[in-house]
Amino acid sequence: MKARHLFTLTLLLLPTLALAHPGHDNGSGFVFGILHPWSGLDHLIAMLAVGMWGAQLGGRMRWALPLSFVTMMLVGAALGLGGAHLGAVEQSIAASVCVLGLLLGTAVRLPLIACMALTSCFAIFHGYAHAGEATAGGAVLYTAGFATSTALLHALGFGIAMALREHQRVLRWTGAAIALSGVAMLIA
Repeated sequence: MKARHLFTLTLLLLPTLALAHPGHDNGSGFVFGILHPWSGLDHLIAMLAVGMWGAQLGGRMRWALPLSFVTMMLVGAALGLGGAHLGAVEQSIAASVCVLGLLLGTAVRLPLIACMALTSCFAIFHGYAHAGEATAGGAVLYTAGFATSTALLHALGFGIAMALREHQRVLRWTGAAIALSGVAMLIA
């Protein structure tokens, strides 16, 4: 991937920085669900990282990691909508960004079940946090929206990693940058 393409992609993603989780109007329905994962840098980076890591690992990981993430994110959303209480949600989300970045940056090859367990654990907290933004009347459509958007972000991450497949060093540095952003989120 040429530097100008990476720069263009970065510019396309920057508008999401203007939207912060706190302060935007809680909404309901499919459209609000679609928009939600794009409105927080923590979710955006983690979901892109899942797709990138799956592409980097290849084989069954390409579909198993995103599928396990989306599935368990829905479980986390159900827990949140059902009134369950999970502690340290924001810290867990920030940790997911850090760990996913480290895994991508080091190109660690773990067994399939371990990779799925990690992404699933992180996904529960992401889903729980997403559910906290839903309003009662439109929770089902909202949940369908953010699940769809998450899958699209995984696909985008996959596409980025595939575009960088000839430039593994850049992909690894991207992982390092993701990990550092997760550390920044943890200490902020």
